[in-house]
Amino acid sequence: MGSGTGADVTKNSGEYGASPASALDAQMENGSQSALIETLLNRRSVLGSGAFADVANAVLAANSRAAEAELRAAKLRAEARANNWLPSLGPSVSLTSLGALVSTMVVEQVLFDNGRKKAERDYAAADVEVAAVNLAQDTNKRVLSGLELYISAQQASARADVNAAAMAQMTHYEYVMSERVKGGVSARVELQIVQQKLNQMQADMASDQETAAGALSELGAMTAVPITGVSGLSTLTDGNVDKTPLAVLKAQAESTRMVAEATAARAGFLPSLTAGGTVGNGVKLGLNIGAANGVGFGTSANLAAIEEQKAAAAARVGQVKEDANRSLRALEGELASLQRQEVQAQSLAAQAAANYAIYAEQQKAGQRAVPDVVGIFETKVRAEREAVGLKYEIARVQLKIAALSGTLVNGEQI
Repeated sequence: MGSGTGADVTKNSGEYGASPASALDAQMENGSQSALIETLLNRRSVLGSGAFADVANAVLAANSRAAEAELRAAKLRAEARANNWLPSLGPSVSLTSLGALVSTMVVEQVLFDNGRKKAERDYAAADVEVAAVNLAQDTNKRVLSGLELYISAQQASARADVNAAAMAQMTHYEYVMSERVKGGVSARVELQIVQQKLNQMQADMASDQETAAGALSELGAMTAVPITGVSGLSTLTDGNVDKTPLAVLKAQAESTRMVAEATAARAGFLPSLTAGGTVGNGVKLGLNIGAANGVGFGTSANLAAIEEQKAAAAARVGQVKEDANRSLRALEGELASLQRQEVQAQSLAAQAAANYAIYAEQQKAGQRAVPDVVGIFETKVRAEREAVGLKYEIARVQLKIAALSGTLVNGEQI
């Protein structure tokens, strides 16, 4: 997918700062490899090189990467859980009946816990994956926001250029009408009509210029240094095999985390076996059987609720997939519609230009009044503005599709 190529880009992306190092690592704290994070790392940006890539690099260079802090915290939690199968050791201080303080060391080793410790490790690992997808979403969203501002600025500038190119001819028609009014050939109302159209054209151009300046100013606030010398659109190239939407990947990771949480909770209602003892004034060892959450009259209901939680996690993944597919189909439909509209707009602009050429020749031959020609000229300018603006709307939708699948940023830049 792609869009028309605009003016050459005169700045190299390196001038806007180096891309941030990747915060993602598929190697988990328990020694396993995360297939989900590996998927994120393998994704290639569809931006390639050009104006879009320059804007994206500038935006990423100034990224505060708040979501990265959440990922680091999740990794630390996973590291803490990775060794939860080892014996726990802690001090114990008690007051004897004689008023003396007795300190001992309490050692406990879980022998059998119905998978509770493993579920805790699985939960921590899934928590890292959720944080990783959050970071990918945050990074792609930031790049999309920057690119949408850039496109808005370029679109407004292109429309302003159409008016600027037409301004000389429109000013000429105003001069002709003013001279005709002075000579008593035409009525003043006809001059006022031409002046009103000229003023409207000037107002539209000024509005476009203000829109472009505002978008560039906002984009400048997102970058480490001002973006200068970048213009036009870039062609998008997509060689990604796996383009599963980030929302679906996040739902899958959250589902895994919910299942692990439910498994740990279920184990807490079942008997567990531990070996423990105290080391102080002598060594005392023994086996203990118990349930972390205790067993009561509501245990069966709690266990049933936990099973429902697992089913809800799986159902949520299906719902997120459906929502993501609907969003993708809607964007694809909008893209197809815009591409059709662009073809029609270009055809209409060409027809309007041909009509104006005929009317202009007839006006020079004295067969058409100036106000009639001005009306056709105004239609030509309006058709050109519509045609030039649509290619930017097409690029905007293409970028939204890429952001949905997380392919605006290379995996190592996340």
